[in-house]
Amino acid sequence: MRIGLIGYGRMGKTIEQIAVQRGHDIILRIDIDNQGDLNASNLSKADAVIEFTGPQSAFSNVMKCLQAGTPVICGSTGWLDKYEEVKKYCLSVNGTFLYASNFSVGVNIFFEVNKRLAELMAAHTDYDIIMTEIHHTQKKDAPSGTAITLAEQIMEKIPRKKTWVNHMSDHDAELEIISERIDPAAGTHKVRYSSVIDEIEITHTAHSRQGFALGAVLAAEFVQNKKGIFSMKDVLAL
Repeated sequence: MRIGLIGYGRMGKTIEQIAVQRGHDIILRIDIDNQGDLNASNLSKADAVIEFTGPQSAFSNVMKCLQAGTPVICGSTGWLDKYEEVKKYCLSVNGTFLYASNFSVGVNIFFEVNKRLAELMAAHTDYDIIMTEIHHTQKKDAPSGTAITLAEQIMEKIPRKKTWVNHMSDHDAELEIISERIDPAAGTHKVRYSSVIDEIEITHTAHSRQGFALGAVLAAEFVQNKKGIFSMKDVLAL
């Protein structure tokens, strides 16, 4: 495959390393110094583009890929207020778009465990729920996209939780997400159900960026010759 990278920081370089190991060619590398190269001519040469930037630029980058007719895999978080706009446009042009708040195979399995645990705990109102997420200090958004995904899964299964908040809360309808930024930290997410009798906790801890990068490359491989809107559930057949 010919892969383009939008975002060539530490994550982009890790993706490149894994993609090359898997026999792919990196034909485009976009970072802050060569934004002018992010154009339809260059994008059209790629079989897929992997976008890892930030909330300020993700939407624009994704739209440029779709307008060029290039399949795009996006791992940027903090921009999902415009997700439906991207989805609508992608479908209107018969494009290809895959978004994930986290590309790690382990995290996506963790998502499934989280949903099942929430389903089991829904009737047990004596347990309160608190979430914690820890990332490095360069992480631009809080809470993380992964934490928001976990929270939304819990709220879907446990209707008494109406909204998530990024602070401690005394309101039963609010699901607490506590964000910590510590170096070095690749990413830890915890979900804890606590009562006066006992606690149940599930945790995922990333040891490096390798898992995220591998998942992004697997996603790029997956979308080949496909049209539509996809997620890591499709990639991993979960």
